[in-house]
Amino acid sequence: MAQLTRIRLAEGHRATPRRIAVGCLDAESVQRPRGSSAVVDAVDLLSKRKDWRAARGRYVEMASSSGHVVSLHGLGEGTDLTFAVLAQWLQGVVNDAANAGFKSCTIVLPSHPLTRGRVSAQAILRTIALCAYRFHDYHSSAEPPALTSVQLQTPPSSLAVYRKERRAAEAVAAGTALARDLGNTPPNRATPAWIASRARALARRHDMKVQVLGPRELARRGMGGILAVGGGSAATPRMVKMQWGSTGPLVALVGKGVTFDTGGISIKPATDMDEMKYDKCGACTVLGIGDAVARAELPVRLRLYLPLAENMPSAKAYRPGDIVRCYNGKTVEVLNTDAEGRLLLADALAWAATDKPEHLLEYSTLTGAAVVALGESGGALFSPSNDLAAGLLQAAGEAEERLWRMPLWPEFKEQMKGNHADLKNAGGRWGGACTAAAFLSHFVDDHPSWAHLDIAGPAMRKDPKGASGYGVASTFRWLSSLEGASSDR
Repeated sequence: MAQLTRIRLAEGHRATPRRIAVGCLDAESVQRPRGSSAVVDAVDLLSKRKDWRAARGRYVEMASSSGHVVSLHGLGEGTDLTFAVLAQWLQGVVNDAANAGFKSCTIVLPSHPLTRGRVSAQAILRTIALCAYRFHDYHSSAEPPALTSVQLQTPPSSLAVYRKERRAAEAVAAGTALARDLGNTPPNRATPAWIASRARALARRHDMKVQVLGPRELARRGMGGILAVGGGSAATPRMVKMQWGSTGPLVALVGKGVTFDTGGISIKPATDMDEMKYDKCGACTVLGIGDAVARAELPVRLRLYLPLAENMPSAKAYRPGDIVRCYNGKTVEVLNTDAEGRLLLADALAWAATDKPEHLLEYSTLTGAAVVALGESGGALFSPSNDLAAGLLQAAGEAEERLWRMPLWPEFKEQMKGNHADLKNAGGRWGGACTAAAFLSHFVDDHPSWAHLDIAGPAMRKDPKGASGYGVASTFRWLSSLEGASSDR
């Protein structure tokens, strides 16, 4: 797995020369580093410069007599501070220190509501841990990160809170890094069988139960959706089920795993088709969540379902006009082979529903329509349950992952009824994200607490380009909040 930044929480900085970065709010007193008088003197001198004020983006630095490079960083008015600004500053400090050749640095947080409390502590620690993340598996001469550790000075009276949240934050960071690694792995390696092997490795690490279904078992169980999508590829499909935990609420998580999506016979345009390796990011997120939960030992019972297939055009590929039968017996008329993810999820959701979980959540890079509606920075949430939706939205806000609820109106479900089969797999041009969610609702056995998260927008970042691991942090927050699964330990 990619390297994460090591974090040290302590009262004062070490004596080894390093960069010491102090976050400052405009018109508020500067938080002095706890440590040598030489560093404190340097901070005082910088803060008294006539040309200094802590407007956002302002920056001054000097070398202290003890060899440390001390810098003040303006974050703007406290009333305007957002976590996005804070996170960008943290990443910038780590990058600057690494580029200057430092092996470690000290970060002094300003005293502000966004830097105090459990939720803030966990988000900040997770952000710093992921600062060192790089996907260099295929670089022939990749060098390890120059900066590998950060000493964090917390606001006054907050050190105990940060120490308490450190384990959870590091677990989430590790799970996020795993989701990114899997998402970034190229399709010539990350076949359905390879993803299944990664699931087996994760199961061994955390003493999970794991079950992998190949083509014969998929056919025996009547999982025609997965078989149809994967039928055109030489890399045969898989269906993975994993189980973790013996106490707490039973939660099922389903993740779409199209390891590469050409669109099949309804082939996609060539432009940006390389990005279709990210069509497996729903499954990657689910594995990342499982890793984070197991590392933190949250008291929940997880069931993870990963339908895995590669959607390719060939003489064996499924066609527009085909009718396939899914796990729950419902038939689907194929209108577009590029609406393949919902066929995978139909089998997986129907199987998950038979376990009678208390909550059933599904993650998928399902539709471009969700990206048209919300852009690339947030996911679309569909759920018939107001309570579940409210809990997920709150958790996403606390984890600093954008999520927006979208409608599941009855006419969308009606719109997905087929002409020559029970259902059709495409609902037309308008409301495509909504009709896709409505299609999935036919396979959850009227579960009262289920949710579909269309993460097509935020699953991949453009700069730096790569999988984001979206959904791991927010779902961990939500799982931590469930009755009987509190992370207050």
